[in-house]
Amino acid sequence: MRRQGSATWNADESPIPLTGGVPVKSLVTSAFVLSLVFLSSSAVSAERPAFAKALAGADWSKMETVTVTMSEYAFSPATIVLKDGAPTRLVLKNTGKEAHYFVAEQFFRKIATRKVQGSDGEIKAPYFTALEVYPGKMLEWFLVPRQKGVYDLLCTVKGHVEHGMKGKIEVR
Repeated sequence: MRRQGSATWNADESPIPLTGGVPVKSLVTSAFVLSLVFLSSSAVSAERPAFAKALAGADWSKMETVTVTMSEYAFSPATIVLKDGAPTRLVLKNTGKEAHYFVAEQFFRKIATRKVQGSDGEIKAPYFTALEVYPGKMLEWFLVPRQKGVYDLLCTVKGHVEHGMKGKIEVR
């Protein structure tokens, strides 16, 4: 173990500390760990060019709007029907007294997301794992379904699935 000022490092690490006293080896290790995080979603990343193309080619002036109401303890409609390749605004309204999650893991992997927006702003991200809608609030999700199929939908708040808060998303 070597010490220089406030920086400390092992003999097998670079003796040249970087800003804040962080040795080069620590930065390389951190970069490697971060790359594993990004690679862990490689199935999603591999489809990103096709998803980007779907978003770029979408005519948002002709988008379809589908509204889903979330309450204790149901999604309405219980089966959400979307068209493959059609730009869609999925409106998620929580009319309940509790927060609810909109979780459809396999569906999330088969759509191109443009953005999710609420009254306080918007989020632009290529992939989501869950959307939480607070009581009395609404989110608008702009997406393009990319694969036909039937996908499971559920609310992951403890006890909600057991009370029947589940459904299906069908892409035709």
